[in-house]
Amino acid sequence: MDIRLKQRIVVEALEDVKGRDILVFNTARLPSMFERVVIASGESNRQVKALSDRVQERVKEQGARVYGVEGEASGEWVLVDLGDVVVHIMHPTVRTFYNLEEIWGGKPVRLNKEPRRAAKKAKRRATAPRRRAKR
Repeated sequence: MDIRLKQRIVVEALEDVKGRDILVFNTARLPSMFERVVIASGESNRQVKALSDRVQERVKEQGARVYGVEGEASGEWVLVDLGDVVVHIMHPTVRTFYNLEEIWGGKPVRLNKEPRRAAKKAKRRATAPRRRAKR
């Protein structure tokens, strides 16, 4: 499964259960075993668990594999390992304390809200006749 599609599925699953402050970081340039880190907040243990469950459910529906889940028992911080994407779901206070955004650094990945429209524009640009510059 394409990495962009997988991150889109994860973000949409988090939005389904009202996850807050969702950020995606591209870690492909760093020496790590994964390409994206997704960080989101949930307001209660129940919501953090529901967010984790929804991510796992949606990823499995699309035929991808969930490699592991950590922290479901406490519900303050759940990590979902999807191989090339790692999802951290946590309480806002835990998130502030550990400040994972600083660890992964850089700018968050911007997601296109309408992927079909962006794909059409890219296709049009690719097939448009090229004009030669006047000398």
